[in-house]
Amino acid sequence: MDKHIAFIGAGNMAGALIRGLLADGVSPGHLTATDQSSEKCRALHTATGIRTLQDNRAAAAEADIVVLAVKPQVLRQVAMELADQVQERRPLVISIAAGVRCSSLERWLGGDVALVRTMPNTPAMIQSGATVLYATPRVSAPQREQAESLMRAVGLTQWIKDESLMDAVTALSGSGPAYLFLVMEAIEAAGRELGLSPETAHLLTLQTAFGAARMALESSDSPEALRMQVTSPGGTTERAVGVLEDGGIHELFQRALEAARDRSLELSADLGVA
Repeated sequence: MDKHIAFIGAGNMAGALIRGLLADGVSPGHLTATDQSSEKCRALHTATGIRTLQDNRAAAAEADIVVLAVKPQVLRQVAMELADQVQERRPLVISIAAGVRCSSLERWLGGDVALVRTMPNTPAMIQSGATVLYATPRVSAPQREQAESLMRAVGLTQWIKDESLMDAVTALSGSGPAYLFLVMEAIEAAGRELGLSPETAHLLTLQTAFGAARMALESSDSPEALRMQVTSPGGTTERAVGVLEDGGIHELFQRALEAARDRSLELSADLGVA
């Protein structure tokens, strides 16, 4: 990618994107990041070689792509600060701030903006994320490719056509790592209760989760089909799965994702005010 990219905010997700882009061969000279902390700027420059600034407007004034990587609670203030530069420069704007709808962000930026809203999840920090993208009508085909290329630096990408689905995305992949960590936590604890040492229970849980995820990624079969393949009739797995199903595991996950989606809707409404 030969476009100049300005990251407004230099937190964990911005850092992951920067490292991913550099690993993909993007020149450090094409990347700029801003942060209010001079120490954070120095540390990022030392680690990556990219230019760092404390002036958001100066960074945006030279950018072809502006990545808004600040906390959702301060995004309104930051966007309004950048509105003049965005209106003059007309960059592609990519938001990785959770919960802020395009209509609100576009209004804060002065309107008529090529805007892509994204929802990455935390495994992006190790280049194993899942990112969903939504583009407003003003985003051109080349700009869609640029946005996808940028977010692909930290993992899988998937487009949606309806922004309202972002709340479901938040519930599934945005919050999803926590659900899987909770399952791993429960399995590990159960293994200890069965007499395994903490070290053995921990290692076996992690490797089993990793192996199952890799099998699912590399197989053309559905998770249900893969589960059936390891569930022999009358065997130990069938007995265990029966306990989970009798406990209502499917219904629990349905309720959990609905609760997360509903909370996402509430937060989006609050963040879009003004």
